[in-house]
Amino acid sequence: MSGVSSPYLQGRSRYERVMEGWVDNTHADAFTLTAQIRDPDLGVEVSAVATPSPGYEIREARACILSGAADPQIVAGFGALAGARMVGGFSRRLSELTGGRSGAKHFVDAAIEVARLARQATKLSPERARTAKDGPWACWQLDTVGWVDLPDSCFTYSEAGKALFGTRPVTTPMVPDFYCPPPGARVFSRKKVARLERSGNRLSLYHSMFDEAHGFEIRYEIDLDTRTIIRAESETLRLPYMGICDEPQKKIVSLVGQPADRDLPKRIQTLIGGSAGCAQLYDLTADLLKLLTLP
Repeated sequence: MSGVSSPYLQGRSRYERVMEGWVDNTHADAFTLTAQIRDPDLGVEVSAVATPSPGYEIREARACILSGAADPQIVAGFGALAGARMVGGFSRRLSELTGGRSGAKHFVDAAIEVARLARQATKLSPERARTAKDGPWACWQLDTVGWVDLPDSCFTYSEAGKALFGTRPVTTPMVPDFYCPPPGARVFSRKKVARLERSGNRLSLYHSMFDEAHGFEIRYEIDLDTRTIIRAESETLRLPYMGICDEPQKKIVSLVGQPADRDLPKRIQTLIGGSAGCAQLYDLTADLLKLLTLP
């Protein structure tokens, strides 16, 4: 049986990928969402004008190559995303659009980051947005109004998470401008760094994410001889609801002892994702696994 490997570690022992994304309030009823992905081989940018929740509909889209080389047909055809919704089936639409051409994975990943950014910006009325000043519970209620897909998307937005309000101290970085941003404003910005590093029989995985609401650093270590995860740690410096969001972070230790095989991406859905887990922890882990070739 072949072992755990990565096409990004061919000819190198260390690989790093940086994603930078942002949301601009450029339209009365839509946002401009931009994501860039850069690594030693290729840099790409994907940008879309799209409506907020519940539509998530792309009105116009573009892509460009920032560095390195990729099939120019991908860039030329990206405008065909106009009319698509960034909901279930969007990844399949991206795969069809890019067609497995040179550089396709970078463009697909950047477009997925654009879809994720769409879940970070909304447009509520000024009167409703002002209630964010009333504290974390008020912000939580605004969240469920501003983003239709939040209920049961993670522990914080489950009934179990909701029940913790009032039972413990909870803090939030959320402010009214998150829910009703000023015209022309930079609403949200995010940076993610993914890193693979091989040393002897160990493969170290790292992923960080920092934005106005999140501060994540996760670390895994795989024993390449046994094809087993032997280390799984996370550090959360900022969370949307500190005191509640930190509960599911404890689930990361459930990955210790897990075999690093082709079924691992499915298993993490129940181990660290779902309504009892953390959507961000799941996404950060799943994105690392996409960089690997699992036996």
